[in-house]
Amino acid sequence: MLFLYWSSYGNCFKSCRNGMSNRVTNSLCNKEMDVISVSSSRCNSEKLPYVHEVGIPPKQNLLKEIAGTVKETFFADDPLRHFKDQPRSRKFVLGFQAVFPIFEWGRHYSLSKFKGDLIAGLTIASLCIPQDIGYAKLANLPPQYGLYSSFVPPLIYAFMGSSRDIAIGPVAVVSLLLGSLLQDEIDSSENPVDYRRLAFTATFFAGITQVTLGFFRLGFLIDFLSHAAIVGFMAGAAITIALQQLKGLLGIQKFTKKTDIVSVMQSVFGASHHGWNWQTILIGMSFLAFLLVAKYIGKKKKKLFWVSAIAPLICVVLSTLIVYITRADKHGVQIVKHIRKGINPPSADEIFFSGEYLAKGFRIGVLVGMIALTEAVAIGRTFASMKDYQLEGNKEMVALGTMNIVGSMTSCYVSTGSFSRSAVNYMAGCHTAVSNIVMSGVVLLTLEFITPLFNYTPNAILASIIISAVIGLIDIEAVILIWKIDKFDFVACMGAFFGVVFSSVEIGLLIAVTISFAKILLQVTRPRTAILGKLPRTTVYRNILQYPDATKVPGILIVRVDSAIYFSNSNYIKERILRWLVDEEEKQKENSQPRIQYLIVEMSAVTDVDTSGIHAMEELLRSLEKRDVKLVVANPGPVVVDKLHASKFHEMIGEDRIFLAVEDAVPTCAAKMDSEP
Repeated sequence: MLFLYWSSYGNCFKSCRNGMSNRVTNSLCNKEMDVISVSSSRCNSEKLPYVHEVGIPPKQNLLKEIAGTVKETFFADDPLRHFKDQPRSRKFVLGFQAVFPIFEWGRHYSLSKFKGDLIAGLTIASLCIPQDIGYAKLANLPPQYGLYSSFVPPLIYAFMGSSRDIAIGPVAVVSLLLGSLLQDEIDSSENPVDYRRLAFTATFFAGITQVTLGFFRLGFLIDFLSHAAIVGFMAGAAITIALQQLKGLLGIQKFTKKTDIVSVMQSVFGASHHGWNWQTILIGMSFLAFLLVAKYIGKKKKKLFWVSAIAPLICVVLSTLIVYITRADKHGVQIVKHIRKGINPPSADEIFFSGEYLAKGFRIGVLVGMIALTEAVAIGRTFASMKDYQLEGNKEMVALGTMNIVGSMTSCYVSTGSFSRSAVNYMAGCHTAVSNIVMSGVVLLTLEFITPLFNYTPNAILASIIISAVIGLIDIEAVILIWKIDKFDFVACMGAFFGVVFSSVEIGLLIAVTISFAKILLQVTRPRTAILGKLPRTTVYRNILQYPDATKVPGILIVRVDSAIYFSNSNYIKERILRWLVDEEEKQKENSQPRIQYLIVEMSAVTDVDTSGIHAMEELLRSLEKRDVKLVVANPGPVVVDKLHASKFHEMIGEDRIFLAVEDAVPTCAAKMDSEP
């Protein structure tokens, strides 16, 4: 070893003395004399090309390593960075502002901002009032509970939320999901009191779920429901909701309580001879056409967004007047009849904290809370990116959860961010969450003074408003894009869609989650591998399928692994690499090419390796030795290098066969092949 060291030193010294311009040798002479070794320089009597040694990361303290991992997992955004080097009084103020952001941005609030928020709040109020009455019916609750849910929760969110654009209140999908799950436990028509109490219980636990996810920074769990699954689920829910509205739109009195398309259509056509009411159909279809035209105008001309925003309220006012004047309710036109006047009564004593319905309320609340949270966070992120500001996801979850906990104690059911109202809020020029306060104030006035005027509002109008609102949930362009990008995502999308439409909302949701998890498992257990070749006139090695002009190196097979190597995929990766080798050997025999002597595993995408992965690497090494093929590792990351040394694998393979990059490994292996007899 000492002889080789001085031989290497002497060769480099001679090169410097003779004035050679070789870059590698000069670097060795001028900067790295003190660290020259056989394994690092590879500059020995065999005249192998110089390559840099693969660095071994310094050993970390175990506790620090665990702390770093936990911090990166749960506190990647460093939420306490604002508190560093601050006096205690300032920390208290910052902590208070962190819980109630309104006291931070409120200091810079101005009259010009209030004008925008006032207009936006009035606009979304005109949209939310008729929608809330209809959505309450979706949840099988009296109409006033929809209005209650647009009074208290928006106020709580305005003080605690971090989104400037999101509009809070009941939404169609959550109302339908909650109504269907509650109906499976208690019949709302036979036992309305316990049904209402279970709704409050589910709302309470939905809020607890959301606060827990936010407080413990577990928001990443909602990301397990993929975008494709959400698109399919929303589209299926939109179809289901629209079909449910045929009862009110056609004036059918006896209607199925099932939500699947087959049962609904059987109920619709079964009542066609005696159950349809032509006056109801005339009112419903006329105003539905008006709503769709208004929506088209608002979509085509952004400046006329207010047309589609106030169209539902116009429909309610006009239809109520028509029914009242013509007394159409005496001719079979079903009306709302009575909406309780006054603000939210307390309901904390109605929540089930014991008994048989406690577990049921908890289960329903967790499921509905997760869906509501997914929708709200997606909406908040969308508008935050459009206005280029940062949305703090965990704070959002705490705010949404708190408003639902308080809401459950003030006669509200699950509220979340509404996409249609948030879009109107955005286009109306809102600046802050004050628009929610304005909307809440208008709802308060409605509850106190205007609710009696809705007594003659026909149910057909509410059905028309809901149908026109949920049509926007069917995103055909997104489905086409999903098909183009990822066929497996398309399967998840269609699975969720058909599950909701042909079975139930919960079955569709279950299918969506199952397919999403199946995709994750498939990607983890069957990672991609690729054969690399050298691009012409470069030293770059890339996938030969992506770059057909890339050429393979004679006698060397280069395989890239595109995943961490864990117990779930280690055996597959080993077998897949060996299969690549067998296939290449067969091709070379057919073409009379030299046999493969080196197999280089490119590990730049291998972020980690566990015990099973190391064991698979050892088995691969032994299998290759039996075939007289040498294993070479290129570009291992710091975690992988650390574990290769901890397991002594570097001694089994040899330090001289671990390289910094493929472009270092190939010429070295080629030189060794040339030097062999």
